[in-house]
Amino acid sequence: MKLLRRSLFCLGASAALFLTSCGTTTSSVSSGNYRVTAHRPHNPSAVRVKVSLSQQNVYVMEGDRVLMAVATTVGIPAKPTPKGNFTIYSKQEHKRSGSYGFRVQGDRIIPAEAGANIPGRYVGYPMGYWCEFAPAYGFHQGYVHLRPRSHGCVRLKGEAAAKFWALVKVGTPVNIAETQPEDATIGPKIQRVDDSKTPDPPNSVAISEAAFQKPSGPVFDD
Repeated sequence: MKLLRRSLFCLGASAALFLTSCGTTTSSVSSGNYRVTAHRPHNPSAVRVKVSLSQQNVYVMEGDRVLMAVATTVGIPAKPTPKGNFTIYSKQEHKRSGSYGFRVQGDRIIPAEAGANIPGRYVGYPMGYWCEFAPAYGFHQGYVHLRPRSHGCVRLKGEAAAKFWALVKVGTPVNIAETQPEDATIGPKIQRVDDSKTPDPPNSVAISEAAFQKPSGPVFDD
């Protein structure tokens, strides 16, 4: 397994989301942009986040109004995403891992695991748009798979992470459960994401600001 993908476990192009009455979709995005619809909340204090572990879905809600619904990747059985009620208490837009990363020595960029004894500047793997809800557990930008793949964090692909970041604030409640009521109504309309064959970016990109993918257009669609 490639080092970047392993790091994004966390100790923590085209249209991808259909929230209309035109039916369901079972196709998946494997590369390129994951286009996500996000609606501006009327009352930011009323925003709630729901995570369905069995369906690997994230629902950002304002009462019964769906602000955003996207596919995610949650923790593997050996390192599960915790269940329960939480609150987002820390946000960091350009967070980097303190446990996995690179040693940078001049023009050389060496995975830290392979270059532990090589002097150089340490640069952690990108975990952009970090929203922490429990110690070492958070929502962050990363690869999303059809099956649980993380070490407990909740990963969001591409601009989904940036839009999630904009929707929530410190104090936003989070409920994580095996299932959510929205699984039956909204869940089937969410396009799946399969990054199992998505190549890692070059190391030179991974250590740069380009590693943090921004939305392709406005954050909110209305």
